[in-house]
Amino acid sequence: MSVKLRHGESQDALLKRFRKEVIKDRILSTYRKNRWFVSKSETRRLAKQRATRKANRKTTHRYY
Repeated sequence: MSVKLRHGESQDALLKRFRKEVIKDRILSTYRKNRWFVSKSETRRLAKQRATRKANRKTTHRYY
């Protein structure tokens, strides 16, 4: 990831633009996700849990 300094751009603006690019490319989230090894079975189990929670949220009606 690299960002080139534009003519007349301040260091703060350059840093802000760099942070936006990092967030857009999901670099930090990918890094955090890959910090620890997770087995395939664990990944499948977590995905199943997420799908179950998502399905429950869709079927549960909230009345206010």
